[in-house]
Parts: sequence; C-alpha cells; structure tokens
Amino acid sequence: MSTKWLKTVGASLAFTVAAGTVNAETLRVVTDPSFVPFEMMDQETGEMIGFDMEIIREVADRAGFEIDLNTMDFNGIIPALQTGNVDIAIAGITITEEREEIVDFSNPYYDSGLRIMVRQDNEKVEEISDLEGKKIGTKIGSTSYDYLMKTLDEDDGVTPYPGSSDMYMALMSGAVDAVFYDAPNVGYFAKTRGEGKVKTVGKLYEGQQYGIALKDGSEWVDDVNEALASIKEDGTYKEIYEKWFGPMPEDM
Repeated sequence: MSTKWLKTVGASLAFTVAAGTVNAETLRVVTDPSFVPFEMMDQETGEMIGFDMEIIREVADRAGFEIDLNTMDFNGIIPALQTGNVDIAIAGITITEEREEIVDFSNPYYDSGLRIMVRQDNEKVEEISDLEGKKIGTKIGSTSYDYLMKTLDEDDGVTPYPGSSDMYMALMSGAVDAVFYDAPNVGYFAKTRGEGKVKTVGKLYEGQQYGIALKDGSEWVDDVNEALASIKEDGTYKEIYEKWFGPMPEDM
C-alpha cells in the first residue's frame, strides 16, 4: 500500500481532553489533505485545517482521547483501518454497505451527494447522461468513480486522479470535459479558485452521508457518537458548518 505521510506541526494537533487529564489514550487519526474545504494543509503553519479537522478535534475533546494526526492518499485510508495501522479516519468518507463490512462508522455527521462540474463556457452538459463518451475526471477510490462505472455505458474516458486538485487542473486546462465528484468539494472550488472558469451543473446524484470511520470492533464508536450528538445539540456543529459552508439548511 502506497501512502504519503505528512507529519503535522507541533503539539497543536494533539488534544488533551480536559485540564488535569494526563493519561488519556492517544488514537492514530488519518485524513486526506486534498479534500477542500473538509481537510487541507495551511501552508503558513503546516497545520491541517478544515471542516473535518474542527469536527474531529471537538469529538476527541468530548470523547476523551488525544489524537496523533497524519495524512495519506484517500485510497489508502480504508486499507489502513483494516490492517490496524490507524484507529480513526475522517476525510469526507461516504458510508456504504461495502465499507461497513470491513470498518466501523460513526453516525452520519454530514449529508452530501455527487455533482458535475464543467468549464464556464460549456452549455452542453446538464446531467449525467450528457457525460456519455466524454472525458471525465474523478478521484481514485471514491464513490463518484464507482457511480460512473455502473452508470455510464461508454466509460472509457473516465480518468481517476489521486487528488482533487489534479482533476480540477485537468478540467481547466481542457484535458477532461467534466469533473464528477463530491458536491461540497466541487462547489467550494467553483466559488474560490475556479470562479469564472468553471461551474457546477445539474442535480445532486446518489445522496450520501459522511461518517467518521474506525477500525473494525473499535471500543470508541459509542463515545464518538455521543460526542457528535452533543456537538449538534449545543450549537457547536452549526458554528463550524457555517464557518466553512455558509448558512446551514434547516433540515440538517
């Protein structure tokens, strides 16, 4: 398994659950540094920041463990949990039946889906059927790749990329005609670095929910779920959500 570990800076990524708690267990937590705005590297501080990072810090604080945070490519995360090399993963991981057979998941903490992104001047692509025979960028090991493989009859043009930034650059350079990936990620890119160059089109496909993944049989599942529930109950979740995504829908 090929992994790319980036050691994060300083003690800021190890969280003590409460003053005076000295012997709290340290869990090995892994994320993918390229899923903006859920997780990304702050180039100035070397610290991992983003929606997921704030969620896992709150969860660790409330559940009673410290975290040793590292990063790896997304396609290595589930295998790392399977082998026990890591204890917990948070990286916009969609809860699926297949994944639930080999790892444990927390209760869902984010509702998502898949969406198409094209260049700003593209008026021909509006829905998934318009992608037949096109060059499409998606991410290795993602549910978006799986969806394209089972939905398109002509899928020879589907290209899986190791990181989201790679497929976005491919779209803007004309190497692919469209990108199909997680809605919050493509939406964030379209509003920031891709503004005026790319746009999202069409509806959400395959409604999804993200969960915190834990190694199979983990003793921390209940504690993580209780922490997530308390974050939502006291308004902390809403504060974090609106910091990264804007106003939170009423039904979340």
